[in-house]
Amino acid sequence: MFSATVVRSVRLAPSFQRVTVAGADLADFEWRGFDHWFRLFLPPAPGAPLVLPRVSGRSWWKPYLAIAEHERPHCSNYTVAALRRTAEGGAEMDIDVVLHHDSEGAIAGGVAIWASTATAGSPLAMLDQGPLFDPPADTRAVHLVTDESGLPAVRGILRDLSADAAGTAIIEVPSPGDVEELTRPADVDVTWIVRHDQTAVPGAAALAAVQTSVAAVGRVDPLDYAFVVGESTLATEGRRAVHRAGLPKSRILFSGFWKHEGH
Repeated sequence: MFSATVVRSVRLAPSFQRVTVAGADLADFEWRGFDHWFRLFLPPAPGAPLVLPRVSGRSWWKPYLAIAEHERPHCSNYTVAALRRTAEGGAEMDIDVVLHHDSEGAIAGGVAIWASTATAGSPLAMLDQGPLFDPPADTRAVHLVTDESGLPAVRGILRDLSADAAGTAIIEVPSPGDVEELTRPADVDVTWIVRHDQTAVPGAAALAAVQTSVAAVGRVDPLDYAFVVGESTLATEGRRAVHRAGLPKSRILFSGFWKHEGH
């Protein structure tokens, strides 16, 4: 468990807030790049103390539940967007948070509200989990699929792939302003899909693009590797699509980061 405090918070894009945190603890954070993720712990309310569970090996969940409900911190999963060592011997970490909105257009969700209102010095903690992305050594091409919730993960994967990597990436985002220039190998083709219709189910357009793509190619090379994350239906149905096209389940990493209401 690594303790830190907020340094600053800035709007990165229409749908993203970047929170930069720092602390002496982070000097020992062994960032491995790609989609390296962590569990983020926040105070249950602004100004409340941050009470953390005791971590022993992989055990943290039962101690977490044992914390009194009014003191129990909020816990969510996030990706390390970047980590920089500081001259003082500590480190700074960037965390990119998706900004969801309610029916009236106001920012909704505990972490989104925290990210957009966080002030310098606010406490937080992170439980290191490492990367999920783990292609076999014989991988010929990688195929990345996500909605906005997995953009920080896919951005990191594209950044850290070897220069000779090949493959595809399909990324769905809510707004044209969320589209960015990504550092990536020359032979990885990136397709951006802008949702435009804010009433549309997130991930549905990316899923349709995956299904169309595999239908067009017919069969996927069984030595490729797929990373399909985001809204739960996108993750599960995207996995089915690439598996039916010939990719073994053992070479597909899929994870439902969240579930859209109504699914």
